[in-house]
Formats: sequence, C-alpha cells, structure tokens
Amino acid sequence: MLPDGGSYEEIRARFRWHIPARYNIGVDACDKWADGSGRIALIHLRTDGTTERISFDALKSATNRLANALRHHGIARGDRVGVLLPQVPEAAIAHLAIYKLGGIAVPLFQLFGEQALEYRLRDSGAAALVTDATGLAKLTAIRARLPALRLVLSADGAGEGGALDLQAEMARASDGFTPVDTAPDDPALIIYTSGTTGAPKGALHAHRTLLGHLPGVEMAQELFPKPGDLYWTPADWAWIGGLIDVLLPALHHGVPVLAHRMTKFDPEFAFRLMAEHGVRNAFLPPTALKMLRGAVPDQRRFGHALRSIGSGGETLGEELLDWGRAAFGLTINEFYGQTECNMVVSSCAGIGALKPGRMGRAVPGHEVAIVDAAGNVVPPGTLGTIAIRRPDPVMFLGYWNNEAATAAKFAGDWLLTGDQGVQDEAGYFRFVGRDDDVITSAGYRIGPGEVEDCLLRHPAVALAAVVGVPDPLRTERVKAFLVPAAGVTPSESLAAEIQEFVRSRLAAHLYPREVEFVDSLPMTATGKVMRGELRRRGGDGG
Repeated sequence: MLPDGGSYEEIRARFRWHIPARYNIGVDACDKWADGSGRIALIHLRTDGTTERISFDALKSATNRLANALRHHGIARGDRVGVLLPQVPEAAIAHLAIYKLGGIAVPLFQLFGEQALEYRLRDSGAAALVTDATGLAKLTAIRARLPALRLVLSADGAGEGGALDLQAEMARASDGFTPVDTAPDDPALIIYTSGTTGAPKGALHAHRTLLGHLPGVEMAQELFPKPGDLYWTPADWAWIGGLIDVLLPALHHGVPVLAHRMTKFDPEFAFRLMAEHGVRNAFLPPTALKMLRGAVPDQRRFGHALRSIGSGGETLGEELLDWGRAAFGLTINEFYGQTECNMVVSSCAGIGALKPGRMGRAVPGHEVAIVDAAGNVVPPGTLGTIAIRRPDPVMFLGYWNNEAATAAKFAGDWLLTGDQGVQDEAGYFRFVGRDDDVITSAGYRIGPGEVEDCLLRHPAVALAAVVGVPDPLRTERVKAFLVPAAGVTPSESLAAEIQEFVRSRLAAHLYPREVEFVDSLPMTATGKVMRGELRRRGGDGG
C-alpha cells in the first residue's frame, strides 16, 4: 500500500516495494480473507434485479472446486485457460481458480466475433475455456480449428461440441485444494493488445502484476481503501481496466466489488445503480463520463455515496473535470498506462497531485520519463515517447511467443509505450498523441491491423485502410477507406453489409462506423499506407 503522507512528494519519498518471495494472485485476492468471518467479496446484481452477496469464504470454496475440476480434466500448471464471460461471479471464480492451479488465464471479451476469438485461443494454445451459452454459440464454428482446446465448461449447462456443465463439474469436485506454490515472476495471465501493428499480441503478465498495479489504483481512487469502500466499473472484466484496475485490487484489499452484466451502457441506470448500492469508488472510462453528462441533466436527483472516481484511456478535458465536481462533488482522477505496463501515471486530488490538462505524475514505485528513440531522457518540456524503466513489478514478462516484438518494445532499460508526451518541470505528464496508428474510441484502444484484415476477407473489398477520425462522444470513431474489388459497384447497402461483416466477426466496438469507397489509397514509395493523409481527409468529413 501507499504509505501515509500529506503530499505526493512525501508519499513518493517513503514508498518501497514489498514483493514476497512466493506469491499467488488467487491466494492473495481470495484465500487470505476466507477466515470464517463472512466478509463480502462480491455483490452480484442479477439481470432480474435480485442481488446475491458472495463472501470470501464462499469464493474460496467455489474457486477450490473449479481448480480441482480443471485438474481432474488434465489442466495443469502452465496451461492456458480462456475466460469468455461477462461481469458475473463465474468470471471472478474462473480467474482465481486458474491462478491457484498455476495456470495462465486468457481473458476474452464476450462481444468478440468468431475471428477474434479464434485468433486469441489459437495463438495462446488454450487448453480449456470457461464460458456460457453466448460463448458456446460462437465457439461452435471455430472449434475444429482449435486442436489444443480439449475442455470447455459452460456456466449455462452442457452444450454442443462436448461442452460440460460448469456447475455440475464444480459440485462433483472437492472444496479442499492446496494452491500451487508460485513465485512472483511466474506467469499468470495473457492479455491481448489491440493489435496496433498487425495481429494482436499477447502480453504475458506474472503474478506480481497485481502488486504492481496497487499503488496506481490506490492513488487514482484517493488513497484506496477506506472503511466502507465498495468498488464498481461498467468496464468488462475481460479488459485490463476492469480486471486489474478494479476486480483484483479490490479483492486484494478485502473490498467488495459490485458485479452486474450490463449489455449496453445506460447512463440513467448507472446513476441509479451507484446510488442504490452505495458505490464508493468507480472506474468510469471517459466515454461513460461523457454519456453520463449528456444523457442525465440533473444528476443530483439520484444521490450518491461516491468518494472517488478514476478514469483512464483518453485524456480528460477541463470541462469534464468541472462537470464531475458539479455532479459528484469530487475531482475525477485521471490515470495512464497500457496493457504491457499499466497504472504508472496518475492524478490524486486529495494529495495535491492534480493539474488540469495533465494526466498526472509518476505513481510512486514507477520511474516514468520522456525519452527519444534511443532511450535517452529528454529535458522537461521536450516532446518524446512516454517510457517506463525496468525492472518494474507491473511490467509484462514479454509478448507470448514473440521475442522479436518484445525486444522492439524496449530501448535499453526503457519500455517504450509508443505514446508521445511532454513532462513539465513539476513532473506532470501531458499526453500529446501516438506515434503508431492506434485508435482511441469509447475508451478502447483499437489497432487498425485486425480490422483491416477482417475487411479484406469480404469479397467486395480489394484494399482497406482504417483510421480514427474525431468524434465528439467517442473521442475517435473508426473509419474505413475501401478500394472495391473489380466489378463491384459501391453503394450504401454494400457499406452497411461490410460494417455488419466486421461487427459480427470481430466486435461491436471494432467495426467501422464510417465507410468511404475510394479509387486508391495514398501510399509511400515503399508501399505503406499514408494514414496521416487519410486521417486528415477523414477529419475533413470524407
């Protein structure tokens, strides 16, 4: 935990890492609190409106049963296990069981289409998958192309392709289990990046990544935890923001997490949910904040118990910060990181670490700087790449089966984020832009490569390029420039067909919301698409 202190400077000076010689996320975030006291771990608001309260004692029993069930079916230490579930208790149980078994969890977004799922399951070599009926429906078409996948457990009961009933398998298993003895550097999970250059890459994280996240979470959530805290986010637990910024840190601290399957973000429902359940801490992506601001004029009518809100993924403007103060009576803290090395910069209004227009300062325990391409730290006020020095407990072990990409991520001991920024004399970081082509839309970081690859699978498309263009709600929206195949006549109906083609195969947040047919794409002499030109063209309205 962050040490006590009245200022950022004092806290940073006193902070020291304490990484034990043996460490397991499942034990830390579950078993240590299962002392028979009935302490609440999860508050599950079901879709029918009823509420289920799950204690750490019950969570330990359930995770032990699932770990035994997985072991019974031959899943062992080091095996990859996919988790394709929404924000429900079974998702938390699956993660904790996998960690206690010594397996490697592979979080998967439930809105992924067949193509996106197949790539991640095949690339990781997943031996098992924990899912539900929605996931099974997508798995059916790709199962034959996943030879490593030998066990599928469904929370909705047995299904096609030999899927077994998750609850029945757990009921048959013992609730006594001795967790595998793991070191902090042993692998625990693979989180796939957005695929900014080519196919998505699997960022392999060690068990220590949870400990590495804690200072950033505590800073962004106003020195979390405090007595009476209750944490919630609308972000799916398949993403690093939902899983390791909310669920696991809260459980580490013994703080209950509110879980609810939200199929679509509903601003009025979100206000009501936070008020009725007494949510004290929230991670709300900037797009969710914008939707809350725009859809509900009088937020005060709901009432709330919030004491902290953290937000990350996009830069917050002064207008949004002012709205947050008016709506909630608190200052929203911005934080920054990426899949490979998360929660390394943050604001914290309570200790004076806040400057409008800035992401914040380096979280205690992390050395963050602006460097040039060779990894040399540049003077304050100089534009360069945001970088984090290794070793660092939150930093990934490397990309799964991709040593070349791992090596390219570093310049000496500096991990290069690929994001451009400036650090001022006081240590505050300002995000300027990206030196790659990642698109930031509704809080998601979207790599054009995966979308373009899907577009090119459509028979009507000869060439495709995807860029982000400004959007008042989403920050950016995905726009596709398409060269039609020979003999194909562009039309609005064809554009709609192609959009649905991508939406169904990848995910709803990945499909191009705007399609423009062109005769050719602007290219460099070496054949690379000039995305900057397309962004300028797209930003001008097509």
